[in-house]
Amino acid sequence: MTDQTDVPHRCFWVSDDPLYVSYHDEEWGKHVTNDHRLFEKICLEGFQSGLSWLTILKKRENFRAAFDGFDFAKIATYGEADVERLLGDAGIVRHQGKIRSTINNAGRALELVEEAGSLAAFFWRYIPPSDERPKRNTSEALRTLGKTPTSTQLSKDLKKRGWSFVGPTTCYAFMQAMGLVNDHEEDCFRYAEQEAERAAFTVPR
Repeated sequence: MTDQTDVPHRCFWVSDDPLYVSYHDEEWGKHVTNDHRLFEKICLEGFQSGLSWLTILKKRENFRAAFDGFDFAKIATYGEADVERLLGDAGIVRHQGKIRSTINNAGRALELVEEAGSLAAFFWRYIPPSDERPKRNTSEALRTLGKTPTSTQLSKDLKKRGWSFVGPTTCYAFMQAMGLVNDHEEDCFRYAEQEAERAAFTVPR
């Protein structure tokens, strides 16, 4: 029997699925500056709409294989044959609108790199101010925090540039996962670790 005193406290949303535990412990909330990973995440958040994140997580390697590792320069060249190929791929979510959105967003990502220098330089402009956050990161406070003024602004700015499937809730989930905000519960073992990582982090420019 496992000694429960040896089990670290994790955020309320983590199930006992080993894949989900690993995602929470090793990925969620860590600062990401790699453009391909940023593009992957915002696209997968779009695919997740109406589904659980665990469903997407279990298919993530299939998505990576199907979408050329989320290399947006390659995806931007996809045509109708690729749409048909993806619609026939049982390893991913076969939603035509979301597939076409990913291809569209790849082209918009290339434009954004031209504008800002990198996706990282653009997305890391959207660190929310401290007064936008709950006074304490408790499970009760975080359960109801589906979007914020900053995620709403990011959504508007992306849509203005032609992106799709990037609503305020999708953008906020992206911000949480990529480390723009520390939304681990304060008694989660990762909260203090992420605060230390944040103090040492240099925001991309």
